[in-house]
Amino acid sequence: MTATLRSRLASAAGVIALMVAVLTGVSVGTASAAPTAAPTTASASVSVSDATSPQLAAAGWICRGAPVTPGYVLTQHTNNGCNGAGMWYQQPVQNGIWTCATSPIPAGYVLSGHTPNGCDGYDSWYMRLPADGLWTCGTSPIPSGYVLTNHAANGMGCANIDAWYMQLARDGIWTCAGSPIWPGYINTNHQNPGCGGLGSWFLQLARPGLWICPYTPIPAGYHTGTYNSSYCGGLGAWVLIRN
Repeated sequence: MTATLRSRLASAAGVIALMVAVLTGVSVGTASAAPTAAPTTASASVSVSDATSPQLAAAGWICRGAPVTPGYVLTQHTNNGCNGAGMWYQQPVQNGIWTCATSPIPAGYVLSGHTPNGCDGYDSWYMRLPADGLWTCGTSPIPSGYVLTNHAANGMGCANIDAWYMQLARDGIWTCAGSPIWPGYINTNHQNPGCGGLGSWFLQLARPGLWICPYTPIPAGYHTGTYNSSYCGGLGAWVLIRN
């Protein structure tokens, strides 16, 4: 039984690791629409001196391979300049901006749109601040306090990239396999069909008497007691006891 449990859990976690939300018994709100405006292409009229001049080093064109200023993103590209190495245009991040695929993602931001066009032939991503009830692309970070509750294999604003429905963590919500378990929460049930076959977990705020599923971190101030092999969708679970 232990080998079977580990195999089923490892399979679900592996899918998430490659792409990284279950609506069984739970409905989600209408997804926020992904942006439709296309990113602009780079202007090739900038000279090498412009790209390397000190006054433009932090806001403007930089040579390919140069470090990006913290808090800035790359929004355009040109093969001209920098002795043929090419240049990127960096600018301060803002809520709602198309960025190039090679751009850093500043802390606290997510990717909610994708197009294979833009950035002088590089993929482009729509970057924004997170919100409760938002489809995000599979390559997007998951900000603190958010969980994934549904999955779309292709689309939802992410072109040919998988998309995930992101919501704020709360007591009594089904989440996808691999979704973060934030401090104070535990998984108390499991279903195989959720999240497009990836499997789903029932997330609850920890309290004495709940049954905790395997591989769920035990919250501070608690320990586990009696084991029941039929709980957690047949994966087995332990009762949660306060220290």
